Amino acid sequence: MTAKAVMVLGTTSGAGKSWLATALCRYYARQGLKVAPYKAQNMSNNARVVMSPWPAGTQAAHRGGAVELGGGPALHPGLYGRMGEIGSAQYFQALAARRIPEVRMNPVLLKPEKDTASQVIVLGEVDSELTHTPWRERSEKLWLRARPALHELLAENDVVVIEGAGSPAEINLHSSDYVNMRTALEAKAACLLVTDIDRGGAFAHLFGTHQLLPAHERALIKGYVLNRFRGDASLLAPGPEQLQALTGVPTVAVLPMWRGHGLPEEDGVFDDSVSGSGLKIAIVAYPRMSNLDEFQPLRGLPNVRLSWARTPAQLEGADWIILPGSKAVAADLAWLRAQKLDLTIAQHAAANKPLLGICGGLQMLGESLLDPYQLDGNAPGLGLLPLVTQFEKDKLLSPSALRFGALTSPWSALAGVEAAGYEIHHGRTVQHPAMASATVAVRNDRGEAIGWSQGSVLGCYAHGLFEQSSVMRALFGAETPALDSVFDGLADFIEQHFEQGVLMGLLKQGGDQ
Repeated sequence: MTAKAVMVLGTTSGAGKSWLATALCRYYARQGLKVAPYKAQNMSNNARVVMSPWPAGTQAAHRGGAVELGGGPALHPGLYGRMGEIGSAQYFQALAARRIPEVRMNPVLLKPEKDTASQVIVLGEVDSELTHTPWRERSEKLWLRARPALHELLAENDVVVIEGAGSPAEINLHSSDYVNMRTALEAKAACLLVTDIDRGGAFAHLFGTHQLLPAHERALIKGYVLNRFRGDASLLAPGPEQLQALTGVPTVAVLPMWRGHGLPEEDGVFDDSVSGSGLKIAIVAYPRMSNLDEFQPLRGLPNVRLSWARTPAQLEGADWIILPGSKAVAADLAWLRAQKLDLTIAQHAAANKPLLGICGGLQMLGESLLDPYQLDGNAPGLGLLPLVTQFEKDKLLSPSALRFGALTSPWSALAGVEAAGYEIHHGRTVQHPAMASATVAVRNDRGEAIGWSQGSVLGCYAHGLFEQSSVMRALFGAETPALDSVFDGLADFIEQHFEQGVLMGLLKQGGDQ
């Protein structure tokens, strides 16, 4: 183990762990260090297609063949081995570290399918046995799979930036939690504990989290970070000083509220109020929606108002409606109907207003869903495209180069546009044999149809389209913000607001007990 490990823990979910870990990845990479991110287990339906590790001796030979796909570099599976999936947060952290994302950076991904069950992804692939293993038994088995990836990254890099999950001090879960302090101890990590001060109770959260940890785990916490602060930081006194007197841990950063940093929210959903003028785009927010980070570029457009819709009233007045991906298509379609959203969506399409379905949203737009292997569920579709989807056992994971075909209004601006994206789905979709065919709107680099249109309705399997400058220019006359500038902005921000010397000092503190 040669790398120094810096770990970001949080007092709660949503405290700011993911974006801070991303900022640290870019900060350390800018110091000339070889950096890799790591999160032992992520729970999210926001995932990206990435590569599995190169076979020995092939990495240098193929590095020059990387292409920009889905907002960052990826490799074609036909040339570079099998593909897998990881959480989007670690994907962006890898790009911030100037590394090609790969499955060891997030060896375990749990994708919730309902409130009591998640699909288990291990090193990029679905593990059916562990998916059906009881939770407490599963945890120990997963640590045995996640631990080697951690040690490999530690051996290959100068710095590994580790992200925790939720809180490390959930005392009912502590004995089986391998994502937080077990990982920290294994990596001898210098830990930062971040809290969201905007929620209130920040000092109590920090103190309580610290005190609930065993003494040998507390020793790894080297600094507190107050995130999303609004106001005059001098008014925090004497809180940080009193907290240090109680715990021995200093507050090393007060980070101001910064909504416009440009990094997608880890969970994808944001509930900003919609106001002002401009194109109103409503995304239907069904319970198991997925891959929502791909809509971040829309959020940054000055002439677009982006909102989430859970009721028919929230769809009223929308210029566009988007049906995003889904981890449980049949269940989300049933929810959509229960909310009477299907009627509003049909009226929107009948008015010749743009309706876009992506992946699971595409499948919903068809005539029917067929599930012979009991993976998702049988269901009638919305009947807005003459398509039939059958769910297959094997999940398709693929980066794809795309080309749009001849399209009519309101999608005509996309005709002939070349772009890139990625596919993650069990469903295989074809034209309904007894209905008039839809127009093939999109083909991938293998020549396969992966998108269809009819009237104002467009469905496409490819995620990541709005991260492509070619698509953004065609639809909105705007460029996609460069991810590199976003990552540099994050690094500048923490460099400005952390106490001087702390960030590099963390590399000297790991492992102190």
